[in-house]
Amino acid sequence: MNNKGRRTTNKGQQSNRRTFGIFFYVLIAAMFLLFIARFSQIALLKHIDHVDLQSRAGKLYTQQQVINAKRGTIYDAKGNALAQDTSTYTVYAVLDHSQKSSSGKKLYVTNKAKAAQILAKYLPISEEKAYQTMTPKKKTFQVEFGTAGRNISIQTMRKMRAQHVNGLHFLATPARQYPEGEFATQLVGLASPKVNSKTGQTKLVGSLGIEAYFDKELSGKNGFRLAKQDVYGYRVSKRESGWDAKDGDNVHLTLDSQIQQLLENKMASVEKETHSSSMTGVVMEAKTGKIIAATQRPDRTSSSPVWTNALVQDTFEPGSTMKVMALSAAIDSGHFDPNATYNSGTWSMGGGKITDWVSSGWGAITCRDAFYRSSNVGFGHIEQNMGSKVWMKYIKRFHLLKPVHVWGMGGETAGYTPFKGILMQANTAFGQGITVNVMEMMQAFSAVANNGTMVKPYVVSKVTNANNGKTVASTGRKVVGHPIKASTAKEVRKMMVGVITDKNGTGQAYKMPGQSIAVKTGTAQIGTAHGYESGDSNYVYSVVGLAPAKHPKYIIYIIMKQPKTLKQPAETELANVFKPVTSALLERVSAKSKGIVRLGNYKDRLASSIQSELSAKHIQVTVLGSGQHVTAQSVPSGTKAMVNSRLILKTSGRMTMPDLNGWSQADVNRLGKLLNIKVESDGNGYVTKQSIAKGTQVKDGQVLKIQCKSH
Repeated sequence: MNNKGRRTTNKGQQSNRRTFGIFFYVLIAAMFLLFIARFSQIALLKHIDHVDLQSRAGKLYTQQQVINAKRGTIYDAKGNALAQDTSTYTVYAVLDHSQKSSSGKKLYVTNKAKAAQILAKYLPISEEKAYQTMTPKKKTFQVEFGTAGRNISIQTMRKMRAQHVNGLHFLATPARQYPEGEFATQLVGLASPKVNSKTGQTKLVGSLGIEAYFDKELSGKNGFRLAKQDVYGYRVSKRESGWDAKDGDNVHLTLDSQIQQLLENKMASVEKETHSSSMTGVVMEAKTGKIIAATQRPDRTSSSPVWTNALVQDTFEPGSTMKVMALSAAIDSGHFDPNATYNSGTWSMGGGKITDWVSSGWGAITCRDAFYRSSNVGFGHIEQNMGSKVWMKYIKRFHLLKPVHVWGMGGETAGYTPFKGILMQANTAFGQGITVNVMEMMQAFSAVANNGTMVKPYVVSKVTNANNGKTVASTGRKVVGHPIKASTAKEVRKMMVGVITDKNGTGQAYKMPGQSIAVKTGTAQIGTAHGYESGDSNYVYSVVGLAPAKHPKYIIYIIMKQPKTLKQPAETELANVFKPVTSALLERVSAKSKGIVRLGNYKDRLASSIQSELSAKHIQVTVLGSGQHVTAQSVPSGTKAMVNSRLILKTSGRMTMPDLNGWSQADVNRLGKLLNIKVESDGNGYVTKQSIAKGTQVKDGQVLKIQCKSH
């Protein structure tokens, strides 16, 4: 009985095991079938949980690369770069000892003492501070050195790398370089790095001047690249997709480096002497409206920087320089009698009074003397004689109350006058009770200088494509009106000459022996909401000059506001800017009268014969290379060259460096292009030192460093 029961139990156990085995087999088979089905679904549909696996894998094994566009360059009239792309660097020290290159080179700091020494040598940080930074209390992968380790120039970065200190690495950041330094800083403007919060990429963005106005054109468009790679990072396909970067366009200004630098230097000197609250200076070609020099103080580089362009964004009461337009209006409308007399000093009218700068006056004087002596009372009478309606008609003809819209200058504030009541209407004739901006005045002055034809000022000549050099947009001489007759303009210029030559004229400080120039001085009180400020320093002093007087080529306008220190008369201080600049301009006029040389195509001709031919025409010729025949020239065929200008001819053979002493930066830049070398300049003006000595053989890609100084 017991055996039978045991056999029954064994059979039951075997039956259970068999059932469990079948169940387990079925379960495994079902799971396997489910796995195959799911795998097939994924393989065929390439989706899982709403995720596109093919796209995800493509992203995993696709290298994405943004190709940064190069920001366009801003040039002056002679091709000198005023703003160009560069990089600044941030230095950091790697401390993690596991960081090694594929060849086993240690990429971490191996000698902290030496690293600290090098950092202290080139950066504003002490050795002790640098060493402490590289010795943190907690284990750290890498460290930076705060502000001392940022914004490092490429020159400093190269010097530090040349020390071969393990573990010091550099991170490049896009930056903007302004090679000429304090050179029309408000006009050229500023572009600064800005980080995109979404992409994390750094981009240069214009925030002032030409940099801001042409930001879109200068910026260009970034490119993009997609390349397939395997799990190890190797390219698996030669195919790439994406698009190329489009570099930004270049902007070409009308500024002349020589005149601009001279204006900058003289303005800086007078500002330092007088501690004026502001100064502005402009030089413009009379016939074309081309601005060849313009600057202001303070600017963005000053100790107390300003972020406006004083040429169009600041308005002011011009004072007696407005008498140029008032006299023009009176003569042109037939209401000016130069021999008519009036009592100077003060004149009560319209519930107030007009006072001359010499309040006691000069007795009974003529209207001609009113201009020479700059009598406010006299111009009150002149305005009353022609009538307020006639005067306002000419104010509008001169476009004094409307924006000039100079291409490249944004945010303009136009002049304004309430022009209510006979007193205020009379005041506007001598530049009080009416505001203007500098460009409005330059435009109006052009009509007097240009025999009645008024031209619009311009500072940007063209915008060109960075890749092919083709002109994208351009401007030039633009006539905007004829407010006065030619005969009127000539008569006004004669009167302006009298401001200097007449014994009673206010322009004695601007006399230039042997030169005939036309000027008008100006002194204006500074207005407030409650009237005019008092005190000797609360004036706007100015002078406008046309040179030469008979056939003006240039208009010079200098303004000085609120000088705090006047060791000599304000007119003398202004003359310290006006006279050197005007003298340099008149030298050009004299040189042009001696002749202009039209340069030809000298390629394949004997360099020695070209040198002899052009030297006889007073063109300075420099020949590069040991060959005999010309292969290239620095200035293109057809160029009209002034006497004493330089032409560089390249031949074949061994290239050696010429003596660059006294060369202009523009000529050195042309030399660099012919020799295929990079030019780095320090300072402004003309070359005083060169890093590659005269007679040294020059090789492609070399760096030539020059130091410059204004004459």
